[in-house]
Amino acid sequence: MKTTFKKVKGTLLIFLSFLAIISCEKEFTDLGSGVVSNTKFETNFEVMDIVIENSPITRIQSDNISRELGQYLIGIYNSADYEKLEASMVSQLQVNSVFNLVQNTYGADTTVISTIDTAFIKLPFQVNVENNDGDINVELDSIIGDTSMPFHLNVYQSGTYMNRLDPTDPSKLNTFFSDLNYQKVGDILNAERDFQFLPSKNDTAVFIKRRLSDGNIHRTDTISYVITANTGAPRPTAIIPLDEDKIKQLFLDKIGQPEFASQDAFNDYFRGLILEATGNDGSLVSFNFNSTAPNNSPSIEIFFTNTVIAGGSTIVDTIPRVYSLPFSGIRANKFLMTDRTYPNNNEIKIQGAAGSEGKITLFSPTRLAELRGRDWLVNDAELTLYINQAADTTNVPFRLYMYKQDDTPATPKLSQIEDAYTEANLGGIRGQLVRGDNGKKEKYVFKITDYVSELLNGNSNFNATLKLKTFNGSDIPFSEFDTIFNNYSWNPKAVTLFNHSAINADKKASLKISYSTKKN
Repeated sequence: MKTTFKKVKGTLLIFLSFLAIISCEKEFTDLGSGVVSNTKFETNFEVMDIVIENSPITRIQSDNISRELGQYLIGIYNSADYEKLEASMVSQLQVNSVFNLVQNTYGADTTVISTIDTAFIKLPFQVNVENNDGDINVELDSIIGDTSMPFHLNVYQSGTYMNRLDPTDPSKLNTFFSDLNYQKVGDILNAERDFQFLPSKNDTAVFIKRRLSDGNIHRTDTISYVITANTGAPRPTAIIPLDEDKIKQLFLDKIGQPEFASQDAFNDYFRGLILEATGNDGSLVSFNFNSTAPNNSPSIEIFFTNTVIAGGSTIVDTIPRVYSLPFSGIRANKFLMTDRTYPNNNEIKIQGAAGSEGKITLFSPTRLAELRGRDWLVNDAELTLYINQAADTTNVPFRLYMYKQDDTPATPKLSQIEDAYTEANLGGIRGQLVRGDNGKKEKYVFKITDYVSELLNGNSNFNATLKLKTFNGSDIPFSEFDTIFNNYSWNPKAVTLFNHSAINADKKASLKISYSTKKN
C-alpha cells in the first residue's frame, strides 16, 4: 500500500509531524483517492468554480520529423456545430535505386519495349476483422462523416522541398505546419480530375490489363492485398488511377537515370506528392502511413509489361513487372478549416486538427493566495467537464487531454501537467469519456492532484494556463523527464462542453478538491 508522502514532498515540517503521529497511530494510507486516514486529521472536500474559455487555434505542427504521427487524415468533415475540415497531405516517396527496367541481357538482334499497363495510388483502409468460426467479416475503421457522399481528390507533384533540418538554422530540426501552402508543379497527376473518393469495404481487387508493345491486351491480372497472411482476407483499398503518360515520363522513363541513383537525388528531382481533398460533403479517413508491410503501406504502383522482340517483329517473351514507390520520408498534413467565431455563451468547443481548444484558469492570484493560507493537505483534485448533449455528439473524442502553457506572448512554452508522468501507472491525468447511467456520453474527468498539491503547498509558483484538446497518442510523456509538451493533432473529432457559467447549474465546469487538515 503506497503512502501519501508523494503528495507532500518538499515540506519538512509536515513530514516531521507525520513521523511523530505514525509512532503512536496507524500508518497513513492512500485509500484510492489519496485521502489521509488518521485520527489526528480530518478530511473534507470543496467544489470550486473555475474559468474555461474557447481558444481557437489556426495551425498545428503536422509533420513527422521530430515525432512520428500515428495517423494522417484525408477527406472532408462537415458538421453544422463545428468548423468544416478539408484534410490533405503531402509526402515524399521512397525510390528503389537498384531496380532494373529490363532484368535480362539479350542478343544484338533482340529489343525490349516497356509498355505501361496502369498506374495508381494505393491507400489501404484501416479495418476491424471478426473471425466467427472461420467466417471472416471485415469492416472499415477510422472513418467519420458522411460515407454515402464522395469528396473530390486531386493529386499533384509538389515543388516544395521538404528538408529535415531548418534552412535558417541547420542545427535545429525543421517544422511543417498544417496551414503551409505547398507549391504545385504542373497540372493534376490523377487520370480524372476531381476523383470521386468514396470509401467502400468492397474495394478489394484491381484488374490489370497487361499490354503488348503494340497496345493489344495480352492478359488480365487480378491484384488484391491481404490483411494478414493468417486470415488471407483481402484488405479494402482505395485505388486512385493516375495519368499513365505523365507517370511514365516522371518515373518509368527515369529508372536507371541519375535522378533515381539515390534517395537524395530522387528527393531533389521529385520533391513530393500532394493528395488534396476538397468539397462540402463526404467523409474523413484516417490512414496509417507508418506500416512497413508492402501490402498494407500506401504507395504508387506502376504496372508495366516488357515485350521481348527478336528480329524486329517476332515476340519471344512478355514479362509482367511492377515498380512501387512507397510514401516515405517526410510527411505532413494540411488542414483547411472554416474559421468560425463561436458566440460568447455557456459552451466550449473542442475540435481536433487545427480546430479549437479550451483555455482553463483554475485559480486567480488572489484565490491561490487565499487557498495557500488554509494549510490543506491535498488528497485528490478532480476536474469535471460535462458534455452538452444537445450539440452534435456523433463523433466525440474518446479522450481529451490537458497541458500547461506559459504567458510568453509570441511563442508560449508548452509543458506536461505533473500528474501526466507522476501518476503514469494510474493513467496520468486521465480525461477519458464517461457515459451516464442512460448510456449517453456525459462527461470527461481529469485527475490533477499532484499539480494542484504543488501549487497549494507553495512548492510551485507556476500557476499556468491549462489548455484542453482532443487526445492523440503522442500527447503522453515517454518518462518522468519528458516534461515538454508537443502539440500535434491528427484526431479530427469534436465535442461541445458546458463552461463555468452558472446557468449550466450542476453541469457547469468545476474543480473538486479533497483535502485533510490537522485537528485543533
